[in-house]
Amino acid sequence: MQLGNRILVVDDDEEIRELLEEYLSKAGFEVDSVEDGAHLHQHLEMKGTPDLILLDVMMPGDDGFTVCQQIRKTSNVPIIMLTAVSDETDQIIGLEIGADDYIAKPFSPRQLMARIKAVLRRVQSNDEASANTLPKQILFGDWQLDTLAHSILNRETGAQHDLSGSDFTLLMLFLNRPNQVLDRDTISMETRGREALPFERGIDVQLSRLRQRLGDSARFPHYIKTMRGNGYVLAVPVTYES
Repeated sequence: MQLGNRILVVDDDEEIRELLEEYLSKAGFEVDSVEDGAHLHQHLEMKGTPDLILLDVMMPGDDGFTVCQQIRKTSNVPIIMLTAVSDETDQIIGLEIGADDYIAKPFSPRQLMARIKAVLRRVQSNDEASANTLPKQILFGDWQLDTLAHSILNRETGAQHDLSGSDFTLLMLFLNRPNQVLDRDTISMETRGREALPFERGIDVQLSRLRQRLGDSARFPHYIKTMRGNGYVLAVPVTYES
């Protein structure tokens, strides 16, 4: 993570916006805030894409889910959803539509800072790896991953999908360790920078979304298989191409 990363806060609660602006600015970030999705799109047009977006779920007009889906049509900017503390459904939906992580209100500033730093470290690590060490193409099964564009192409059907930052990180984790069983803590640490929380369903959601991208059967997956009580394994050969 680099000081000076730009963060955009999207929340209709003015007090929360002001508190986050003050706290994150003191921590060395450049912070802007807007109150809803309409102002977010105006801000993006005027100032460009930030390094990370903190996006509240409950807002007037388009809610956070709708706004997240709109952003994902054109950008892989990291998004952390701000959800209700007791509503697991909000957290699951946010991950399903492409959010990188979530944090439940009310949250402590330290907890939020840890989530932000973890996501930004992951993004920076992906960018550095793509620029310096990753092969341009990785072949696995019928799929071909473009490590620069963060997209996958099915060489049989021609189907193509862009990957969000978290999906790319998860896929690369499996591609770097084919035929190795990865437990939930390993997956969470690599994709979110923290251990999995008890009863957390975020990893299940993220794995399900990646499996859908790969056209995997929910009951009989071909690519990412579940090892009961142990974790998950990529079960196809992997070939790297420069």
